[in-house]
Amino acid sequence: MHAIRIEEHGGPEVMRWTELPDPSPGPGEVLVRLGAAGVNYMDVGARARGGPGWAAPAILGVEGMGRVVALGEGVRDPAEGDRVAWFYHPGSYAELLVVPVHSLVAVPDGVDDETAAAVLMQGLTASHLSTETHAIAPGDTAVVHAAAGGVGLMLTQLVKARGGRVIGLVSREDKVPAAKEAGADHVLVHSGGGFEDRIRELTGGRGADVVYDGGGADTFRSSQLALRPHGVHAYYGPFMGVPTLRPTDLPNSILLTYPVVHHHVDTRAALLRRTGEIFDLVLADRLTPRVTGRYALADAARAHADLESRRTTGKLLLLP
Repeated sequence: MHAIRIEEHGGPEVMRWTELPDPSPGPGEVLVRLGAAGVNYMDVGARARGGPGWAAPAILGVEGMGRVVALGEGVRDPAEGDRVAWFYHPGSYAELLVVPVHSLVAVPDGVDDETAAAVLMQGLTASHLSTETHAIAPGDTAVVHAAAGGVGLMLTQLVKARGGRVIGLVSREDKVPAAKEAGADHVLVHSGGGFEDRIRELTGGRGADVVYDGGGADTFRSSQLALRPHGVHAYYGPFMGVPTLRPTDLPNSILLTYPVVHHHVDTRAALLRRTGEIFDLVLADRLTPRVTGRYALADAARAHADLESRRTTGKLLLLP
């Protein structure tokens, strides 16, 4: 089989299309033939800087779907031929991969392969942000950073489904239509900070109830200044830079949180329940991932370069 492997951390040029021995599943595992792998900013951070669990050498990727082709000892479900998906399994940029059964979910009939590969990581992140991080109530105003990106588009849809109002932020004018199509009530074009005054204008001077900030250090302060008293700053952009601050720097008694999607699905039961909710929304046409880039798995470096350039919108997939 082939996989996208790195021997050292760095730019997209460190990604190599590498031939490796076919893996074999052990007890409690299955062998999956990849159908599609999702591309995420997490992958970019793992490639560029590493981090816990990402020491080089490593096969990149964490999200995807495929078909079960072999069973390890003791596995009865899933069966060979079943379509399965996963939201986090390191080493997903590979033609064949061994995955523990407890990390897999069944793909329902009616959900196509590309949708299954595109919806879980960013859909679960959006679910976490809009429920447990700050439970959107009807009438709440949410500011969504990178509103034309994969998480941003799904988060906008989920906020609207819960009765909220969305002010989307995008980096370029040509990204505005995608954010509006997802349901954003207003879309502002901003690069970096400086948007807080406009947010206050759009909220009658009150400020937003929540800012979902995946923009990184450059947007950190403006996100906080855009909030109402006791509003929530949900910062989920660590791969874009982590600012430092003192607690007394926080304005308006705001609440600062760093949401980690694994806490949303920290048990097998939670994973099945939350992914079931995501798939139900997809089947009801209330949540639609916008796949805008399809690349051969061997061309994963080009997908990373395009993602980092901020030229892309929606979801990028790698196809074997």
